[in-house]
Amino acid sequence: MLIENSKKIVLKLGSSTVVDSKGVFKKKWVTSLIKDMKKYGKDKSFVIVSSGAIALGQKYLKIKKKKIKLEMSQAIASVGQIHLASEFQKLFEKYKIKIGQILISPDDTEQRRRAINVRRTFDNLFKLKAIPIVNENDSTATTEIKYGDNDRLAARVAQIIGADELVIFSDVDGLYDKSKQKKIVKIVKVIDEKITSLIENKKNSYGSGGISTKLDAAKICMNSGSHMFIANGKKDNPISNMLKKKKFTHFLPKISSLDAKKKWIIGSLNANGTIKIDGGATKALLNGKSLLAAGVNKINGSFEKGENVLILDQNNKQLARGLSSFSSEEIDKIKGKQSKEIEKILGYLSKTEIIHKDDMVLL
Repeated sequence: MLIENSKKIVLKLGSSTVVDSKGVFKKKWVTSLIKDMKKYGKDKSFVIVSSGAIALGQKYLKIKKKKIKLEMSQAIASVGQIHLASEFQKLFEKYKIKIGQILISPDDTEQRRRAINVRRTFDNLFKLKAIPIVNENDSTATTEIKYGDNDRLAARVAQIIGADELVIFSDVDGLYDKSKQKKIVKIVKVIDEKITSLIENKKNSYGSGGISTKLDAAKICMNSGSHMFIANGKKDNPISNMLKKKKFTHFLPKISSLDAKKKWIIGSLNANGTIKIDGGATKALLNGKSLLAAGVNKINGSFEKGENVLILDQNNKQLARGLSSFSSEEIDKIKGKQSKEIEKILGYLSKTEIIHKDDMVLL
């Protein structure tokens, strides 16, 4: 699956691809990308997830410090975001292409109702023939509620809109192996220890991600049925360069029959807590059953009804992920009990399943 065969494509642009080392927006490179999008974009819907707001904000405000406190970086991002959107708008306008801006916070993708609303916004922008320019809402995000990088944000967007593929344009040609020649790993079918051992935590002066965050993004895409590529974003005409030179790492999606809701569940960035279960419940889940209170041994973390949790088997291995029908406080009261006892213990009528099979995905 390459760009020619895709209908919905997410392009993630790292900070170093859109902003140079002096903090100047790279108009020439972005123009070459737009030309590529026009060349390959007939009957396609593109989304751009772009970093660079903080770098542009620093340049405009003449701030040269590399280490900036969170609350100050939020303010700088709010200044830079206007400049980033303005630069994109001016360049796309030259080619008579409309754009729209979407600023996303983790709550927008990690809460089901809000994720559905986000999808509707994208769908309507596609109908208007406008390209969404997406960034994390850095001006209000905190360390506790941040994606931490735009790689994972781009993957979550790809999953939510049902994109065919995500292309991460970075400062490398792809994922390199450990040989002396540093060859590119062409295809990745599964992210195992062999692949994770290739991580080098090198970051540029502006970017927040490395190969590690790109592998996190790949997991989300692979589980949700999207192809993902890491390719070089330093060259002009990056799409043409990628296709002609065939230099990239391609992460293949798993063959999945999951519906949209379950793809959203399995692509969740974080779990709000864990539920440890016994051997009998493990067997039941593997046979496609729901999780009942009787099989719960222990819970960790504080979570509300409807929030995403991890289910651990008796050996503490991650077995499943799902949406809890009860709060952590309620589960603590009814764990190990029979379903018929729940109403008496809690004092009100409720569901009988801790996590219904329709709200659960085996890992």
